[in-house]
Amino acid sequence: MSEEALARKLRKAAHLILFQHHRYPGAKGWELRKVVGKDYMKVIKLLKERLSELGLDIKIVSEEGENVESLSEMQLDKARFYIVSKHPLTLSEASLAGWRLDSLAVLAAAIAFIASRHGKAPKKEVEKMLSEKFPEWKVSMELDRFIKRGYLAEDEEGMVYLGWRTKAEVDLKALLENIAGGQVS
Repeated sequence: MSEEALARKLRKAAHLILFQHHRYPGAKGWELRKVVGKDYMKVIKLLKERLSELGLDIKIVSEEGENVESLSEMQLDKARFYIVSKHPLTLSEASLAGWRLDSLAVLAAAIAFIASRHGKAPKKEVEKMLSEKFPEWKVSMELDRFIKRGYLAEDEEGMVYLGWRTKAEVDLKALLENIAGGQVS
């Protein structure tokens, strides 16, 4: 493959992954294969190296939200590829990315509460706990937003659990250690 063709494929892959064109960020493997070609994983590896210099990384996440490195071709087609920061964002960086401090607080509290319940809790209990610290209208609005964005998920029985984006983006151990103020095993 010529340098020009490789550069064109890198650009296409970067555009597909960087710009949100669906409900969720990034792109599915089948989309990358369709746009970049069947050798898209080689292009992704090269793009990953270039983004690393900028402090960014490409995450490959299965449908269940697990970080994966070695998948079959069929599983890669269904996996989501998206770009994340290698390092935690500062508060000013988070606000520049569109996050409000109080929204982050609601998300962190909800994730910690659900994680402390082995990854699943009744939505009513989550709302009750959050309503002790935040206005009820905000709790309801934020929980719905986090469910839509994939940070939380809800089943038909009213149980809320950690979504695919939380599993992929959030270091649960570090979050719980920061909240608990000590070591979490």
